[in-house]
Amino acid sequence: MLAVALGALRFLHHDLSTTLQHWINALRIDPENHYVHKVLARALDVNPRQLKLLSVGTLFYSALFFTEGIGLLLRKRWAEYFTIISTGAFIPLEIYELLKHVTPVKILLMILNVAIVVYLVLRLRKERR
Repeated sequence: MLAVALGALRFLHHDLSTTLQHWINALRIDPENHYVHKVLARALDVNPRQLKLLSVGTLFYSALFFTEGIGLLLRKRWAEYFTIISTGAFIPLEIYELLKHVTPVKILLMILNVAIVVYLVLRLRKERR
């Protein structure tokens, strides 16, 4: 996440299309491929304001992950609660996305996320006793 944040900041003052073309050539990717073309079209449509927002958001998220990881590494109780909250925070977003357009993958991911949160809560309660 930190690399994405710094990379987004780096692209603020560089030509994104030239950089993408360089990587496409270096990785020997067919630029006429339908999926590659879609990704390139979306990437080239990004403006500097969006890059700044992406960078700030990923930097914030990176700091949260770092804090959570250090807390878990040090076996702190607050980090376990933090993990449950950060994992469960995606459930409303997943419900929204699922209501917008139902797909088997979205259903599976939501079930998996809910199962993980339930497991973490049960494990935390068990350790508490």
